Amino acid sequence: VQLQASGGGLVQAGGSMRLSCAASGRTFSSYSMSWFRQAPGKEREFVAGVTWGTGATVYADSVKGRFLISRDNAKNADTVYLQMNSLKPEDTAVYYCAASILGARATPGAYQHWGQGTLVTVSS
Repeated sequence: VQLQASGGGLVQAGGSMRLSCAASGRTFSSYSMSWFRQAPGKEREFVAGVTWGTGATVYADSVKGRFLISRDNAKNADTVYLQMNSLKPEDTAVYYCAASILGARATPGAYQHWGQGTLVTVSS
């Protein structure tokens, strides 16, 4: 069971970036998928989530209107994306994708599976 995050890198403030998280080893179609981030010296925080079934999305206030989460439950593939627009230096962090059977909750402890993280750096 693996969640593989990719797409991080360096971008200037105001720019855009898309992160991807590919699931392998099992199907996550019945799992809610979310993105978290952790900046240096700070706790891991919820960014956005998408619930299984309804596909309803939820966002942290700090990214609402700038980030868009989506998922692709194509046959034999589960991928979740995070489109990040109008990036700010305060968005700099390691971004993690995670999967939970408990819904797209904002609490890291509710997630059973985690990806390895991808670093996003936004320069001013």
